[in-house]
Amino acid sequence: MLVPNNPNSVSWQMYADPMMWVAGISSLYLQSLHPKAVAGVVQNSNFKTDPFGRLRRTADFVGLGVYGTDEAIQAAAARVRATHRELRGVVDGRTFRVDEPELLLWVHCSEVYSFETVLDRAGYGLTDRQKDRYYAEQRFAATLVGLHADEVPGSRREMDEYFESVRPSLARTPDSELIYNFLHGPATRGVLRHGMPIYKVLVGHLAYSVLPEWAIDLHGHTPYRNATLRLRMLRRTALLIPPGLRRMVPPGHIRRAIAREGRSVTPSKARLP
Repeated sequence: MLVPNNPNSVSWQMYADPMMWVAGISSLYLQSLHPKAVAGVVQNSNFKTDPFGRLRRTADFVGLGVYGTDEAIQAAAARVRATHRELRGVVDGRTFRVDEPELLLWVHCSEVYSFETVLDRAGYGLTDRQKDRYYAEQRFAATLVGLHADEVPGSRREMDEYFESVRPSLARTPDSELIYNFLHGPATRGVLRHGMPIYKVLVGHLAYSVLPEWAIDLHGHTPYRNATLRLRMLRRTALLIPPGLRRMVPPGHIRRAIAREGRSVTPSKARLP
């Protein structure tokens, strides 16, 4: 099985791009369209009182899965699986486990699909073969939360087929609307509160606007008309920040990987297979 925590993997190069933050938020909009998945989040998460907690924890786990050691990855995965085993949700009066394979697969596919497609629209520039290799690598990530690799889409074609099959079960719900509003302007205090208008314009609504058209239709809110241009401009601006400074942003997995393995493993498009 191809693995992402390899300096020569597509994932290793991709996940260093600054637009991964936009892609991560976009994936949350997409995930919220699954009624059971979003109910599990709303009913079990403290995102209202800790607005950036879930995003931070997700970013930490995703980053560790690419830049961490085998031992650290497996330990973190065991903690995630143990937490998920204890969580339950209720939809239409019926209780469900949040670690049902259907829900784990939806969350996984929403994440990796958003990472690939948003970076593609931002101008990252993967070839079709590199995109397929990326999805194949990310099957390993799916096994960390309890899925079987052979049941997870491992190419662009398989991912498209998955979304085509699951779309009839997706819907706009009060919970998805709650997530939409939250991601446009999390309630914050102190200095972060002053940055919320900038976040909403530069990231919050942009991340929504780069969803696939069918997902935007389901959400029912008007996107930016020039979303791709805005995304590319934001990426060009972010890339003006020296890589060393960008790597200082938490959770810092890339910085630690370079310190552990040496500068030869520094993520670069030139390393793409």
